[in-house]
Amino acid sequence: DLLRPIYAPTAAYGHFGRTDVDLPWERTDRVDALRTAAGL
Repeated sequence: DLLRPIYAPTAAYGHFGRTDVDLPWERTDRVDALRTAAGL
């Protein structure tokens, strides 16, 4: 979605471990479903 630039907040200070912005690739809410799907 080019009208919602979600990467703009990461242009400064990076993105790893930040809690002040909601970054979809930092979410861990699907861990259990992914483990089950992977057979772990």
